[in-house]
Amino acid sequence: MAEEKQHHRLFHHKNKEEEGGPVDHEKNVKHHSHFQKIGELGAVAAGAYALHEKHKAKKDPENAQKHKIKQEIAAVAAVGAGGFAFHEHHQKKEAKKEQKEAEKGHHH
Repeated sequence: MAEEKQHHRLFHHKNKEEEGGPVDHEKNVKHHSHFQKIGELGAVAAGAYALHEKHKAKKDPENAQKHKIKQEIAAVAAVGAGGFAFHEHHQKKEAKKEQKEAEKGHHH
């Protein structure tokens, strides 16, 4: 086949640096800051739901096993969201570092 099939890459975007264009460092910092907050909110929400299910397990002994399973799943989700927030925090720090380095380069 002469034609190559192009795949849509939803989460595989190229960086501006890879494309050869200028990088908007402030936009990068805001992006990671926003995602960090989303991760934090997800962790809080999942943690609250885990506590809710723990309470339900005590109040409803007939379905306690089901509530305990939901509690564990919510706890894992909370840990995952916390890890994502932590990752984005470090990405934000790296973006800020790159922003500072870019500003130093402009002020000779």
